[in-house]
Amino acid sequence: MVVAAATATAGLAASASLKAGGDTAQSPPAASPPAPKASSASPLVLAATVDAIIHPVTAEYMVSAIQRADREGAALLVFTLRTPGGLVDSTREITTAMLASRTPVAVFIAPAGSRAASAGFIITMASDVAAMAPGTHIGAAHPVSGTGEKVDETMSKKMASDVAASARALASHRGRNLQLVEQAVVESRSYTEQEASQATPPLVEVIANDLPDLLKKLDGREIARFDGSKTVLHTKNARIEFIDMTWRQRLLSAIAHPEVAYILFTLGTLGLTIELWSPGAVLPGVAGGICLLLAFFAFSILPINYAGLLLIVFGLMLLMLEVKFTSYGLLGVGGVVSLVLGSLMLVDASAPDLRLSLGFVLPIALAASAIILFLVNLAVRAQRGRAVTGTAGMIGETGRAVSAITREGGQVHAHGEIWQARSDAPIPAGSPVQVVAVKGLTLTVTSMLEESQ
Repeated sequence: MVVAAATATAGLAASASLKAGGDTAQSPPAASPPAPKASSASPLVLAATVDAIIHPVTAEYMVSAIQRADREGAALLVFTLRTPGGLVDSTREITTAMLASRTPVAVFIAPAGSRAASAGFIITMASDVAAMAPGTHIGAAHPVSGTGEKVDETMSKKMASDVAASARALASHRGRNLQLVEQAVVESRSYTEQEASQATPPLVEVIANDLPDLLKKLDGREIARFDGSKTVLHTKNARIEFIDMTWRQRLLSAIAHPEVAYILFTLGTLGLTIELWSPGAVLPGVAGGICLLLAFFAFSILPINYAGLLLIVFGLMLLMLEVKFTSYGLLGVGGVVSLVLGSLMLVDASAPDLRLSLGFVLPIALAASAIILFLVNLAVRAQRGRAVTGTAGMIGETGRAVSAITREGGQVHAHGEIWQARSDAPIPAGSPVQVVAVKGLTLTVTSMLEESQ
């Protein structure tokens, strides 16, 4: 995501330091984690893995981990982080909790090949200890517009300056390299683990292969808390407990991905369309309803552009109207264009990983359009077709006269049954007849021999 997430942290440093320094009567200093319950017990280290976009579910998971670490008096909380970025409000919530935490918090970008970009960079700068595994990188925090495009030069400078000031405020309290932080925002620079650790002062403090290696290197290290105080970490022979997402958080985190939400929305729309044109099928309607409800839940979490959502609905309406009205394809083309444009606009986020790409949207939109056109066309043809059941279904049926038929009556064999019949012109027995009207259980017929002559 755009590291516009960092813009929300502009006033974070001041408020966090006021909380830590001015409210000493209600909470212990940030640098003084609660002592373990038993002095002879091994120090407790809590570990949590964040491998997702930063959104409300991720924020809930990370904040709950911080709260648990404070409750249990952990010596250290380690977040193994790999993320392309995330949302402004969620990043603010996470960094606020980290700055207010009584437990030291380490952010570890791992394993090799991972990255902490955009909002991940801001979260790393807010941590007490920043660590990276070999082969990882961090940075690329230049803000962009909500559509993912670079804004005009003046506004871009203002946004970059604000984000850079926020990031510097976080990094300065940790003694990190302010110049590299500035360049990550203003120049969209990214740094490998070697570049980040070998700078003077460093951008990250530790290079470690894995979690045990990280704890080994952190044992006895003095770190700076956000309020300027110092504390020494004790992680030798630490008891490590892993904090996993609950099943609810895992489910919601998966659903909240923009591409998953879009697929659910498309499947839900198709399911309800099938149910509307084929009443009684049940399964498409139930499955479609569930998919739509899950999609709308994801939309409540993601930054949805409602103009994009309305364009999608409008596109679906145009596709349905194309079958009912002769527009020589104009309504259909307009529906497809509206559907594609609405899909591209649907997620209003600055991070490329949060937006729906044209390559992803186009095949799904075209396939959905084709299916909807096919279903609606079948329904319209069925409505316009000749009735085949009931009284109306008898009109046009052919049969044979069982007895002579006059105005007074007679009998015919039609539709597999013997019917009472009448005719304005006499019809001899055995003649082929055609039904032209039905009144009660009596058919009005005409001779097909006369028509052929």
